[in-house]
Amino acid sequence: MAARATGSPIIDCDVHNRFKDSKMTVLHPYLPRAYQEVVKHWGITLPGVGYLNGGDRGYRADSWPKDGFAGSELALMQEQLLDAYNIEYAILLGQELRPLSTLPDPDYAGALARAYNDYLIEEWLAKDARLKGAMLIATQDVPQAVREIERVGKHPDIVEVLVSNGARMPYGNRYYHPIFEACEALGLPFALHTGSEGTGINGQPSLAGYGAYYIESRQCRPHGYQIHLTSLIFEGVFQRFPKLKVVFIEGGYAWLAPFLWRLDADWKGLRDQTPWVDRPPSEYVWEHVRFTSQPLEEPERPAQLLEVLAWNRAERTYMFASDYPHWDFDSPIDAFPKLPDDLRRRVFSENARELYGFAPRPVAARS
Repeated sequence: MAARATGSPIIDCDVHNRFKDSKMTVLHPYLPRAYQEVVKHWGITLPGVGYLNGGDRGYRADSWPKDGFAGSELALMQEQLLDAYNIEYAILLGQELRPLSTLPDPDYAGALARAYNDYLIEEWLAKDARLKGAMLIATQDVPQAVREIERVGKHPDIVEVLVSNGARMPYGNRYYHPIFEACEALGLPFALHTGSEGTGINGQPSLAGYGAYYIESRQCRPHGYQIHLTSLIFEGVFQRFPKLKVVFIEGGYAWLAPFLWRLDADWKGLRDQTPWVDRPPSEYVWEHVRFTSQPLEEPERPAQLLEVLAWNRAERTYMFASDYPHWDFDSPIDAFPKLPDDLRRRVFSENARELYGFAPRPVAARS
């Protein structure tokens, strides 16, 4: 297709592999026997908030295989995404189990994380060299989460540690520091994906509580990311873990520059309270933090988006994401305005390649 015609490889940083059925039966063999009995009788129960995520039950109408849920069949993912757009690498982020850190039982949550990570490696990553994976951890029990990072994080196809935007406390809190230490030791970025805001044992999704409709819940995402980003900077995470990288997935991007302008201004007046933050906050972001593109903001004039990309130093901080197979999927061909060639190369492949250490793949191997 068009991407092949240009010869340009694409690295997709947000792809959702799913289970074939709501009972997640393919996961059962990876669970300890005690939990197999639990889910046999009760199912894999995870908290939810009841919002309706639009589209064809939240996914592209054409992404449903004959047998199973959208995103559950590798062959269809290969046809519609990997082959169609010349995807050099795709990072799988899962879907149904990301809320596991909202469960009150830390042992069950940890067992689900271990089961999913083993399932991901055996049933997805081993079957197509273009696929890489984000491992899940249960943050209710930090020592257990660290053991899981150490157990799975050395696998060559595991490229980051994934948590949800929704959390019980901001991610800069020292409670999480052992997780960052493990991530840094293995060179794994710490990634946040939207979701789980106001779910289970987490706090309410916004300072104003719960909105009535899904469109309201979507607007909480950048706010949550702003809280976590501020916390990471001012609680000294990047001083303590100077090699740590953090990725914010599916939470927008246009908000970043105005937010950093205000953050830098406030830091100048208040920096005596956090003297360890010895540079403007924006400098920590340029060095340590990356953002993915979907959902792409769409101003009336494409040139306005190019200005936003310049404000946010997109040539360094921005990575392409399609969000396949969701209903608001961003095509790498149709979703973006025309970008300068060098910026397009940075956004569509090179920023991710540098962050994750991906080796270039021969064109023949990608076709």
